[in-house]
Amino acid sequence: MAHAPLRSHEIAAKARPGAASVLLREAVRQEQDGSVEEAAERYRTVIALAEAGADNTVGAEALRRLGVIHHRRNDPATANTLCHRSYELAAAQGDDVLAAEALNAIAGFQLEGGGLEEAESTFHRALTLAAGSDLILARVEQNLGILANIRGDLPDAFAHYQRSLEANQRVSDDRGCAIAYHNLGMISADQARWEDADRFYRQSQFLAEALNDTHLRALCLLNHTEVHLAAERYEEAQKSAERALAIFDELGSHLDKADTYKMLGVVYRATGRNALAESRLRTAIELAASTGAVLSEAEATRELALLYQQTNRNQESLKLLTTCHRLFHRLDARVDLVDVAAKLRELEETYLAVVREWGQSIELADAYTHGHCERVANYGVAVAQAIGLDGTAQTTIRLGAYLHDLGKVRVPHEILNKPGPLTPAEFDIVKQHPDWGLELLQGIDFPWDIRPIIGSHHEKDDGSGYPRGLKRDAIPLEAQIICVVDVYDALTTQRSYRAARSPSDALVEMERCRHWWRADVYAAFLRAVAS
Repeated sequence: MAHAPLRSHEIAAKARPGAASVLLREAVRQEQDGSVEEAAERYRTVIALAEAGADNTVGAEALRRLGVIHHRRNDPATANTLCHRSYELAAAQGDDVLAAEALNAIAGFQLEGGGLEEAESTFHRALTLAAGSDLILARVEQNLGILANIRGDLPDAFAHYQRSLEANQRVSDDRGCAIAYHNLGMISADQARWEDADRFYRQSQFLAEALNDTHLRALCLLNHTEVHLAAERYEEAQKSAERALAIFDELGSHLDKADTYKMLGVVYRATGRNALAESRLRTAIELAASTGAVLSEAEATRELALLYQQTNRNQESLKLLTTCHRLFHRLDARVDLVDVAAKLRELEETYLAVVREWGQSIELADAYTHGHCERVANYGVAVAQAIGLDGTAQTTIRLGAYLHDLGKVRVPHEILNKPGPLTPAEFDIVKQHPDWGLELLQGIDFPWDIRPIIGSHHEKDDGSGYPRGLKRDAIPLEAQIICVVDVYDALTTQRSYRAARSPSDALVEMERCRHWWRADVYAAFLRAVAS
């Protein structure tokens, strides 16, 4: 909304001694009470008075506060202009504290704009200017803690939050202390230091209740739920989350409600109430999606995937994890204040765990192949490293190895465990398992292309493999790697139809059949596995 500038006679009428300070205090009160538009209008009046020759110090503060309002309204250009003017006015007045306040705001804008290095430099300029003000020091240290958290440096984030707490304590700022305690609790929980997290959350909640800060109190209740879960205090965890949900519902905070529903789902999952868990997690996903909260939606999706894994709904679990992977790639560290790389690493660990467990469950149908998928995965990654493949390819090979025999769940039990040689008809059935594996993976859009491994891990370089008799370059490299290590593990472990061979005997047999594999793959296998 555009506002006409004050006319000269209006400025003169307001420019009595102390008028600007009074108007500034009124504007701050209005902003705190939620009357933001009225506060903004008063800040503009204060700025006009300052420009007319009144109190420039008051004008500098009004400029900064109005800049922050424009920032919240997603008007970054105006916000930056106002805060830079605030800095220049404060610096001209020699007011280091107000100049530091302006720099702190500017650095915050830079942080959200993705300029981490630039923001860090500006924050440290603010620290230098604010050396005599614990109030500003507390705010800047808190922001530096946020920056460290985005980078995934939890010890550094903890140190900044600790210094913020100490500065707040020196100026008896209970609200600042409450926020610092809460941040220290979150960092401690991220590091699985549950006793510390418990203590910090309790201190934050105590202060939030004394200050009548309802939202912070509810956040403490919500985040404390994770501590109760870690300690297996399930009844306390449920009560804490339910109390938080009631407060967030009263406040109309949909994003916080999404996070609380997620935590209730985790509580119900941990206590075996799977139907309730699924219901609460689905509500969390819907609420998060409706508010555009990508991080909350991704984390709730991941928790639902873990529930499906726990109840042996493996295909549904992997579909959700794939959705989660896409969501995490949409995360913006600046906006979501999160270490995206760490979130993706955690997700990929979950992906591997689900796929590994599914692969291991397949082996239960054959008493002789226990541990086969894990060994093939380890061998395969070793060969991939020896041949010079990157981390993404190595992850693809590991996941493909865990599920390479997925289609064997459709092979009749009497054929799979037959103690003697298979008849040609029986072997024809076994040869269908690569295609059956692909069918079972339909609808799962993996972040890693494992389908060529599933469908072609029995193809051989000379065309003698199955199911399609592919030759040479028609066989994907990853499938060739799994093929060679699959044969090696089959030869060196006991099967229903023969005893295990020694590694040396197995290598003699494989040397006779080396034409089955590409020369570079076989050479890498010898270096990595057979050396």
